[in-house]
Amino acid sequence: SQEEEEKEEKEALEEKEKGKVREEEEEEEEEEEEEEEEEEEEEEEEEEVVCEEEEEEEEEEEEKEEEEEEEEEEKKKKKKKKKKKKGGFSTVSSINIHPSNHDSCTAANTRKRRQVTL
Repeated sequence: SQEEEEKEEKEALEEKEKGKVREEEEEEEEEEEEEEEEEEEEEEEEEEVVCEEEEEEEEEEEEKEEEEEEEEEEKKKKKKKKKKKKGGFSTVSSINIHPSNHDSCTAANTRKRRQVTL
């Protein structure tokens, strides 16, 4: 009976030790999982920061492009205003002279009229 009691005590001690080892392993696993979760959260936060920075850069680029376009439009408007200020008279090259006013055209027109009447 003493041997049985000793065996039972040993088994109980072994079970306690196994239980402690299991608890320690579980605690370690939980700690590792928590660390992994924290790392993932940090990575996500870093990614968000990077995304925000990229978005800000894109917005700044778009604003610069818009400003450049506005400046170009203003320059064009200023050029147009300058052209208008030069003088309201059109130059000779821009006056459209209808070809029927030329002698060669009037001769051709009279020939056509003669053919139609015949």
